[in-house]
Amino acid sequence: MSKFFHTATESLKQLRSDKDGVVSFEYVIVAACVVTVVIAVFNGNGAGTIRGALNTGLTAITTAIGTL
Repeated sequence: MSKFFHTATESLKQLRSDKDGVVSFEYVIVAACVVTVVIAVFNGNGAGTIRGALNTGLTAITTAIGTL
């Protein structure tokens, strides 16, 4: 247990002194923002949203295939 604590402490010290750790943390924040925006865009209801357009398009394709 002491060895694990020592390893974890050393890793945190290196992360604090390493400037690349800040950059990777910024990428995580940006990725979380992008995921949030994508979810917000696809969660809308109605014909004017991306979900509505995809549903309309897939329905038209399914209907067209069914009439062949």
